[in-house]
Amino acid sequence: MIAGASWAWWLGFHAVVLLLIGVDALLPGERSQRIAWAWTAGLAALAAAFALWVAAAFNHQTALEFVAGYTIEASLSVDNLFVFLVLFAGFRISAARQRRVLGWGVLGAVALRALFIAGGVALLKNFAWVNFLFAALLLYAAWRMLRGGSAHAAVPGWIRKMQPAAGSLLPVIVAVEVTDLLFAVDSIPAVLAVSHNPFVVYTSNIAAVLGLRSLYFALSAWLDRLRYLHYGLGAVLGFVAVKMIASWWVEVPVDISLAVIAGIVGLCLLAGLVARGGTSGKG
Repeated sequence: MIAGASWAWWLGFHAVVLLLIGVDALLPGERSQRIAWAWTAGLAALAAAFALWVAAAFNHQTALEFVAGYTIEASLSVDNLFVFLVLFAGFRISAARQRRVLGWGVLGAVALRALFIAGGVALLKNFAWVNFLFAALLLYAAWRMLRGGSAHAAVPGWIRKMQPAAGSLLPVIVAVEVTDLLFAVDSIPAVLAVSHNPFVVYTSNIAAVLGLRSLYFALSAWLDRLRYLHYGLGAVLGFVAVKMIASWWVEVPVDISLAVIAGIVGLCLLAGLVARGGTSGKG
């Protein structure tokens, strides 16, 4: 066993990840929203199949932890999309070049999150007080979102001032990696709140990140309908932080956590769609 799973599981998972990244790279460059939605749905279906496999190979609890981790990471990743919009608009990056930037971004996210998760799990295992530190980080992130701060504010000033060299995408890729790293500071402790199994935390994170590029193009015309999402994400982070603190006295079952998180995100998405519909009707 290596960090919660056999070496065969680790090798098999990464082989599938590399295969999916390769297939994504072969999809049409100017993909339609229909293709983007189909690929996003396909990746979600594969994540669901992987959860069933985890349930059969490990147990029901471990599979629920994977689903909860995937749901948290996928929900919080949507906030990244707003940041990507800001970055691409600021750097004046075409749709075709956006695909290349996000492709490198996914590869970088896999490596960076592996380091973050390994460090986080090691800290939690050896220093119990880190649980409170992570909870404090999540509470601060929740407060920042609930007070009305948008994802745009997450882009550091020095990144906004960067100007890409002629024909070079390196500054844009660096900007995407840095902002993803900033969001990982919030999302990884949140996932660690539902599982301390390194394999579950890592695979749920990567499974969610894999769909980020296709989700960006699928939702590109819908992002204005997600106006209340950051409030929901703030509520999710607040709930997870309270759960981490309360775990010293009472353990909240994963299925309850999953229901609460799905309910919060679902209500915020519905509120955004209703508000959008009302605004359209007045126009």
